[in-house]
Amino acid sequence: METTGNRVSLGEIFRTFLIIGVTGFGGGMAVVALVERVCVHEKEWIGHEEFMHGLAFGQFLGPFSLNACTFVGCTLRGRIGGTVAAFAFILPSFLIVSFLSLLYFRYHELPELQAALQGTNPVIIALILVAAIGMGRKIRGVEPWAIALLAFILAAFFQVNGLALLVLTALWSLARARFRQEHR
Repeated sequence: METTGNRVSLGEIFRTFLIIGVTGFGGGMAVVALVERVCVHEKEWIGHEEFMHGLAFGQFLGPFSLNACTFVGCTLRGRIGGTVAAFAFILPSFLIVSFLSLLYFRYHELPELQAALQGTNPVIIALILVAAIGMGRKIRGVEPWAIALLAFILAAFFQVNGLALLVLTALWSLARARFRQEHR
C-alpha cells in the first residue's frame, strides 16, 4: 500500500488525532491499536508494515502511543504533520487529566471514587490484550512466533528491559539478513 502523503491536509491530521486522543483509552497498546485501525485500515494512510516499523522505532523512546501518532503525521506531512498529530493527540489527555486531577485532589478520599478507579483496571488489561491479539494475528511463520515467545519469556520471567529486547531483535535480524545475503 502506498503512502497518501501530501494528499492528507493538516486539518484532517489534526481532526483524526484529536478524535484518537479523545477516544483512545487504556494506555499504550490500546491506543496504538486504535491508531493502527484508523490510519492503516480505515483511512489507508500508511501500510501495515510501515506502521509496524514506526511502532518499533517509537518503542525506543518512551511513550510509544504518542510516538506512533507522531510517526504517522511525519510520514504524511513531514515535521509539521508530526507536530500537528502529536499536539492533537495530547490535547484531550492534557485537558482531561488536568480536570480529573483537580477533582481527584478535592475528592480523593471518597470511597466511591476509590471503587470507581479500581474497577477500571480489568478493562484496561482487556484492551491491551485485544491489541496484542490483533497484532499477533498478523505474525506469520515459525521464526517470528519464536522471537515473540522468547521476548515474552525474557520480559515476564527475567525482567529483561523492553529496549534491550528491541536492540537484541534488531541485531538478530541484521545478522540473519547478512547471513542470507552472503550465502545466496
